[in-house]
Amino acid sequence: MSDNTIAPVERFGPEFLQDPHSVYSRLREEGPVRRVVLPAGLQAWVVTRYEDVRAALANPGLHKDFRRYPALFARNTMRAQPGFVHPALVAHMLNTDPPDHSRLRKLVTKAFTPRRIEQMRGRIEQIADELLDAMAGKTEVDLVDAFAYPLPITVICEMIGLPADDLDGFRSWCVTLISGGEPEEIQHAADATKAYLLELIARKREEPVEDLFGALVHAREGGDQLTETELVSMVFLLLVAGHETTVGLLASGTLALLRNPEQFAALRADRSLLPGAIEEFLRFDGPLNMATFRYTDEPTEIGGVLIPADEFVMLALTSANRDAEQFPDPDRLDIRRDTSGHLAFGHGLHYCLGSPLARMEAEIAFNRLFDRYDSIELAGGPESLRWREGVVIRSLDVLPVRLG
Repeated sequence: MSDNTIAPVERFGPEFLQDPHSVYSRLREEGPVRRVVLPAGLQAWVVTRYEDVRAALANPGLHKDFRRYPALFARNTMRAQPGFVHPALVAHMLNTDPPDHSRLRKLVTKAFTPRRIEQMRGRIEQIADELLDAMAGKTEVDLVDAFAYPLPITVICEMIGLPADDLDGFRSWCVTLISGGEPEEIQHAADATKAYLLELIARKREEPVEDLFGALVHAREGGDQLTETELVSMVFLLLVAGHETTVGLLASGTLALLRNPEQFAALRADRSLLPGAIEEFLRFDGPLNMATFRYTDEPTEIGGVLIPADEFVMLALTSANRDAEQFPDPDRLDIRRDTSGHLAFGHGLHYCLGSPLARMEAEIAFNRLFDRYDSIELAGGPESLRWREGVVIRSLDVLPVRLG
């Protein structure tokens, strides 16, 4: 075990958000557990090797209790972090430790069953077809705006019972809360989101309906049920996580194929390769750059490095999935690769509950897209591609394509 506190601090600038892979490749060699300053000014430790990341994801010595976040943010950054102004938006199972996490996950799992997800298949196919119909006759589109975003956001909003007319407003709040902005903008988005969801809860209680939100409102386990704050936070989590990961998967998966035409041709020739290809898209450039915040409450060893108490630890999923020790020739897209054990959806206690939905949406979306178009090409150079700001979500903001 070594103490790495005197190692040089790595500073992640805006360029890191556009190309984290080159940075991670260097860190896996030079300092796989390294103290860094993230683009927004937060000091944290970033873990980059597969073995260390996987072990840390299941390490009970790394904590996620949101109640300590404000003090830890104040301790580890010079800037205010207004994204945590409302406990009602962060008091969900992704930001809790056992036994709170166990209780919340059990209640949510009762409403988020495989049967409920599978029942959405026909409707997801219909939504995909409607979006592709709207693209008909266009030779160039932004595939994110026209297809990759509206498909999963429509699906999760219908599952939860969010009125379609409210989508645009909710989208703008989510983008602000995830990607950041001026403190006043973040505060407004948080206030508006909380108020909107509280109003929806009141409506669901008065007029029970058969949707996921209604199921959460009325979910019970041994006499226990979600509190109002937990409901707001859980629905916020499901809305954001329920579409952002799929947007990233659809966009980055398409981009990977466009940059590897021989792989694209192989997939078109044998559509049975699609499930494995989706797993390779997740490994190659998955929708989560880093796992959500964890912290130490006592000195904790990771990868032979002793991390002090009260420090944030960021687990680089994208880096772990490009570790050559686990995946040989990791920077090459290979839709026939054995991707067993990839960490795109996490590992352990906080493994993504919505991963079956994301996989089903991706399978339907790619099949429908390939059925509709014989030719898909990039409609611009590298400068036309822009990745979302923010260290957790790894997703393209725009993907201009030419359709034939």
